[in-house]
Amino acid sequence: MSDSVDLRGLLASWPFDLENDARFARGDDGRELLQVRTPLGIEQYELEGRPDGLRPHGKESALEFQLQRLAKARAAGQEAAFELGGQECAELFHEGTLYYCRYFRLFQLKDWPRTVRDTSRNLKLFDLVHHHAKRAEDQNHLERWRPYIVRMNAAAAAMLALDKGTHDKALDLVNAAASRVEELEELDDETFHFERERSLNALRELARQIQKNKPVSQLERLERQLHRAIESQAFERAAGLRDRIRELKNSQAPS
Repeated sequence: MSDSVDLRGLLASWPFDLENDARFARGDDGRELLQVRTPLGIEQYELEGRPDGLRPHGKESALEFQLQRLAKARAAGQEAAFELGGQECAELFHEGTLYYCRYFRLFQLKDWPRTVRDTSRNLKLFDLVHHHAKRAEDQNHLERWRPYIVRMNAAAAAMLALDKGTHDKALDLVNAAASRVEELEELDDETFHFERERSLNALRELARQIQKNKPVSQLERLERQLHRAIESQAFERAAGLRDRIRELKNSQAPS
């Protein structure tokens, strides 16, 4: 045990704080890393490739390896014979958990592009296993969490759109995700029902917030003022507002 390292100094330099337990850092070679402070230690994730930095089967990930196998089977006209055994599915499940741990923290740190990347990647894993696992229990193993990952993917994509000022796109992304969750195939699974209900509520609330905070155009502002003027029977003001609205619409109409 003489070669063991006491980590107390390292842990003391970053005390555990539930409100500040994730950060970006730089490795010795300058690469960016994700670090998570747990009550008893520090976890470290690679930000590119697999979170643990491993390359199973000589590929970036086990998913990439299996997707390449599937592509070869399709090219040979043998897709119907392609299947994933229990051990292959277990490897994919473990790998998917690593990506989940990373994208959960990326979302927390508001790294929307990487969150979209990792959630989209795991959705591919869900699809691959659901369609090609040999055993029915493996096919359905991940489906209970599909509502959650669809929600996370859409929320991150919507935040990215909002950062770019495209509120309509953000709203479309969230509403489309809600429709996808509603249309998911029914599962006799408590976790699935819980995640679907929770995800639908979260997506609908996000849509309301986006709509509420959407910048109002000059035309919309005048139309709202017109509505209030009519309700308060301020007809002279309403007439003036109608004229301004008509002029604005005419100026915006294509020549």
